[in-house]
Amino acid sequence: MHHKENTAGNMLDNLIETISDAVPKNKAGKFFEDGNPAFSRNNMDKLFGRQNSVHQVFGGGKSADLLLWRNKKISSSVLAGATLIWAFFEWLDYHLLCILCLALIVGMVVQFSWSNASSMMSRSQSDIPRLVLPKELFVNVAVSVGGQVNQFLGFIQDVAIGRDLKQFAMVVLGLLAAALIGSWFNLLTVIYVGFVAAHTLPVLYEKYEDQVDDFMYSLFGQIQSQYRKLDSGLLSKIPKGNLKSKKAD
Repeated sequence: MHHKENTAGNMLDNLIETISDAVPKNKAGKFFEDGNPAFSRNNMDKLFGRQNSVHQVFGGGKSADLLLWRNKKISSSVLAGATLIWAFFEWLDYHLLCILCLALIVGMVVQFSWSNASSMMSRSQSDIPRLVLPKELFVNVAVSVGGQVNQFLGFIQDVAIGRDLKQFAMVVLGLLAAALIGSWFNLLTVIYVGFVAAHTLPVLYEKYEDQVDDFMYSLFGQIQSQYRKLDSGLLSKIPKGNLKSKKAD
């Protein structure tokens, strides 16, 4: 019985330590020390010890410009296109094969009309534009997707064979949360929600960076304060056996 209580206490300790480690000690510790939330922003780094700007965190290239709405027309067009695709599949109950066939029919009608109009105006068929997708497009997409999948699988395997219990617990909790969300929505909706979040949350954080950082530090401080109360009132009274001596015996 004591062994089970001790294990539960250690797991809770590990979880709280993970949250505490995410906040630099020179910030969070002073932030809620003695219940006083006063602090100086000039002497603090960014959230989670970040030194670079939000644009640099996202790579500083065209993808960062897209996510941070440096060109509002392009970013809004991409988001509108993703919303339109999601609406076709989710609201109008279309299927991928149906949309592909309709798109091909529209393309054939346009080509047919163009071809007949060109013959009536005595133009050669070489003037009719042809749609040809470059091979490099498929290669780049396959390489990019394959690289991301392999990187994710490598990360999962490194965590699984590693000895960092806190990291292992956080990854497992993240996968369980993803599985729970996946049980509420279908895969397309989950992808769309993630796409919308990727195109809205970064730009909102960049615009209200100081307010978000203040809120997160306040939240971490309150979690630490509640854990101290829980530790002093309940967890400290739980008897903890000496596991090392038991193993040696």
